[in-house]
Amino acid sequence: MADSPSSETTDKKADRYTITAALPYTNGPIHIGHLAGVYVPADIYARYLRLKGYDVAFVCGSDEHGVAISMKAKKEGVSPKEVIDKYHGIIKKSFAEFGITFDNYSRTSAPIHHKTASDFFKKLYDQGDFVEETTAQLYDQKAHQFLADRFVIGTCPKCGHEEAYGDQCENCGSTLNATDLINPRSTLTGAIPVMKETKHWFLPLDRYEDFLREWILVGHKNDWKPNVYGQCKSWIDGGLEARAVTRDLDWGIPVPVAGAEGKVLYVWFDAPIGYISSTKEWAEREGKDWEPYWKDKRTKLVHFIGKDNIVFHCIIFPAILKAHGDYILPDNVPANEFLNLEGNKLSTSKNWAVWLHEYLEDFPDMQDVLRYTLTANAPETKDNDFTWKDFQARNNNELVAIFGNFINRVVVLTNKYYNGVVPAPATFSQLDTDTLAELRKIPATISSALERYRFREASQELMNLARLGNKYLADEEPWKAIKEDESRVRTIMFVALQIATGLAILSEPFLPFTSDRLKKMLMVTSTTPSDPNGTPDTTEASLGWNAVSTIETLLPSGHQIGQAALLFSKVEDDTIQRQLDKLEATKKDNESANRTLMPQKETITFEDFAKLDIRVGTILAAEKMAKAKKLLILKVDTGLDTRTIVSGIAESYAPENIIGKRVAVLINLAPRDLRGVASEGMILMAESADGKLVFVNPDEDNVGNGGVIN
Repeated sequence: MADSPSSETTDKKADRYTITAALPYTNGPIHIGHLAGVYVPADIYARYLRLKGYDVAFVCGSDEHGVAISMKAKKEGVSPKEVIDKYHGIIKKSFAEFGITFDNYSRTSAPIHHKTASDFFKKLYDQGDFVEETTAQLYDQKAHQFLADRFVIGTCPKCGHEEAYGDQCENCGSTLNATDLINPRSTLTGAIPVMKETKHWFLPLDRYEDFLREWILVGHKNDWKPNVYGQCKSWIDGGLEARAVTRDLDWGIPVPVAGAEGKVLYVWFDAPIGYISSTKEWAEREGKDWEPYWKDKRTKLVHFIGKDNIVFHCIIFPAILKAHGDYILPDNVPANEFLNLEGNKLSTSKNWAVWLHEYLEDFPDMQDVLRYTLTANAPETKDNDFTWKDFQARNNNELVAIFGNFINRVVVLTNKYYNGVVPAPATFSQLDTDTLAELRKIPATISSALERYRFREASQELMNLARLGNKYLADEEPWKAIKEDESRVRTIMFVALQIATGLAILSEPFLPFTSDRLKKMLMVTSTTPSDPNGTPDTTEASLGWNAVSTIETLLPSGHQIGQAALLFSKVEDDTIQRQLDKLEATKKDNESANRTLMPQKETITFEDFAKLDIRVGTILAAEKMAKAKKLLILKVDTGLDTRTIVSGIAESYAPENIIGKRVAVLINLAPRDLRGVASEGMILMAESADGKLVFVNPDEDNVGNGGVIN
């Protein structure tokens, strides 16, 4: 069995790192939200550790099972295999072109993954770690299918969001079961589901509560991000319940035990195991042993994910690893919040996104500009917003005007004054000494930020080094001093070239394409030290991360550099306007789609209609529900009584404007609890062409409160 939680300390000495990035669903391409939340910070971290000399396995792969794939296949009228092959190819190509340096990018449809996940299930099954239960689940009688996860949609019981999925509410982030939803309906047919019994296997998380409480709430109280720790604490304090690890689906990994025909492993059991199978695939290809990367206590395991995956990576997957008995647990799970686009939530279904493959077509050779913008504005502690104007400003005002300007000045002047040969310095002034001292401090400053997973802070410390170089040149003005004191200029340019070389090395995790171009310009190569824990580099040829702080001269006198070339180009207004126009067209398309009339629902009998008791009522009072965007709490006089009704009309009507409004009320609807308020009926509304909800008004002159509408 695994060691006790107290042995999983964050200050242990690491011999190697296993870094995982959340497996993207192959139901669509990668967009900037995925990049900002997961893949850019993970790649920065992996590149940094390699530069430090650590043994790193950075793994990922396409998540090709689960309801999202089946839904996409049904929507496109193709097989799930066609869907995963299409999007796996797009995603893998985009990652490679964007410079995400996975050691292995696999897929969960691979045979090695099916075997690894099946073996995991069988081991836990044989150990008695699962509970077998027959429970009532939602079932679509028209589709003849159980409704798991995203096959069902309804009102979130926690926040009142009316389009929550059966596994998660994307409005409040709560993890749900399909049976938790209020007013559920099938996303396959629109039908109201019925309850039907089915057998499944569950992981009893309550068995692991003491372990999780000690390991997370005690062991990681001070080093995990507050959003991660807080969500875990809320889950644990709320009482852990058994979680299903199987599903009734026809797409996925078959449950490998007798009596489980027609059932597959739940995607959230199978997908995290994909990290292990991807590591196995990589190790087999490279002739390595995969086990130390997952079973050696001197390995640090770090999961990069978005906040919607916290529970699965911090509660469920660790419980699975603990049950297996011989795997290490994650050292950290630095989950990010969400990135919005131009003030609105990113949405794959509504095409409200900046797609990576399209960006690479529109902005060739500008990968680093997007990497920098997403890092400088990363949603590390709160949801942040990507705007094209900010993208333009980050490029023009920082990358071009600060970083690029400094490098261009240094290389141009070195070629102009010394034919591209690094000059021998004369006497160093106090400013020269102080500037070089600041250069040597920068690696430790950036390292401190990166090792605390503060990538925004780290990127700005890198830019501060470029600012240091710019200020140094502006203060010393070598273009003026050359006329009066040539020996002074040799020293100035020598110092400036050391800063430029420092930028070439330290920018690699953040701006890898820029770093590569700059190294070629300076005609240097970087290597990594043999000891990642800080033993000083001993030769000027060793230009790894530690060299910037330990080698007195990074670029020696007499070294030949190349000609100047622009590292960054200005982004013009018309380029940005084209992107804004594209988004505006998407917005209009969505509005047009929203105006499409809902198709007729299934036919009902007169007896079905006769069961509805619809009365005329008057709204006596109205107020907004706290922390709910769409909900109003109404007091309605139905003629029979005064009752409370929670209605999702807050985006169409202000509370003060509907007092005294006469409305049609369905009064015999079973009460529903919405965010702690019992709703005792439903106001009948219609949707206008522009998407606004409007009241279905009775004839105010002829019908009093309580009048029956039929």
